[in-house]
Amino acid sequence: MALASIFEKIVGSNANIAFMAYDGSKAGPDGADLALEVKSPIAVAYLAQAPGELGLARAYISGHIDVHGDMYTLLDRMWNITTNDLTTSEKLDAVRALGVKPLLMRVPPPPQEMRQSALARLGSRHAKQRDAEAIHHHYDVSNRFYEWVLGPSMAYTCACYPTEESTLEEAQYAKFDLVARKLDLKPGMRLLDVGCGWGGMVMHAAKEYGVKALGVTLSRQQAEYAQKAIADAGLQDLAEVRFMDYRDVQESGFDAVSSIGLTEHIGKANVPSYFEFLYGKLKPGGRILNHCITRPTGKEKTFNKGGFINRYVFPDGELESVGWLIRQMEDTGFEIRHEENLREHYAKTLRHWCDNLDANWEDAVQEVGMGTARVWALYMAGCIVGFERNKVQLHQVLGVKLDANGRAGVALRPSIDWP
Repeated sequence: MALASIFEKIVGSNANIAFMAYDGSKAGPDGADLALEVKSPIAVAYLAQAPGELGLARAYISGHIDVHGDMYTLLDRMWNITTNDLTTSEKLDAVRALGVKPLLMRVPPPPQEMRQSALARLGSRHAKQRDAEAIHHHYDVSNRFYEWVLGPSMAYTCACYPTEESTLEEAQYAKFDLVARKLDLKPGMRLLDVGCGWGGMVMHAAKEYGVKALGVTLSRQQAEYAQKAIADAGLQDLAEVRFMDYRDVQESGFDAVSSIGLTEHIGKANVPSYFEFLYGKLKPGGRILNHCITRPTGKEKTFNKGGFINRYVFPDGELESVGWLIRQMEDTGFEIRHEENLREHYAKTLRHWCDNLDANWEDAVQEVGMGTARVWALYMAGCIVGFERNKVQLHQVLGVKLDANGRAGVALRPSIDWP
């Protein structure tokens, strides 16, 4: 069995994908708009070591597999690939065709992969030092690289599109404003924004609502960027971003807390204490807006140790269902006042980020290297497919810390234009 035919068997002959291999073999339809090129035996070795998603990712990131055509379309067609689809006789034919050497070749993962042994030396999952390293791995890539991918807003969370035609910048502004309106921000209030990124929510609250806002992040590069942006905007009397763990915030008595894209990094075992901590930071009557990626049900695994996302993108990241998260918020003492799913909005956000990366590809490769640029291309395109196919969701949940008399301080029917 020729090498290209083996890959066609794995992916499926109906995927309309062409295959080319270093042994000169070809498979798939002539004139296909997509092609996979297997460039060396190392690609086969990666697949032998980690059949399926992780092996293919390693081969692509290291340059031993090339993709010709649109990455999103490729991943959409290859969504359910697995070597388990091969019969035993087909697997034996594949071994005979490949020879033993590629199957026994031990090759290290690409340097972009976060080694589990390195994380283990920093303590158990979600220990402070280990969390700091996980955040550093993903966020301290290059602020310039993030500017190219994210655009002027430097917002690395799901946007909210007022219309199908809205630009990314318009949608990110709308997202921050939606959070501000749900929190009912007013001049003179105090906001705590945990996992604040490059300071987008902090600056929006200060500039548009006159709120005194404190943001915290475990990324030093984010904190330095945000503090400069705050100074450049003349908002230093109202806005501040600190390089620190949210658990080390000493202040309390906040009127509102925003958590935009941090819960995914907390870890399921720590979620109850996370909400308890934030509950303790709020005044009675204060509001919390939790915005995070979730699983669509409570049946899926929350943590995939051997998955591409865990190894290359978000080490130690865990996703729970929105129902489970709401229960933890309620058990902490929050009354839930509003909830919505922005799943389709995240697919649109990721499309814009992919377009930005494509438009700045050569500069991005020069800035962070081909391997890291390929991690991003693969990860973001795959996430579009995940959100479109309802494998993951994005939920905003609004909670209130009731006062001693059980009052929420929420209008009977809010007049603002919530979806």
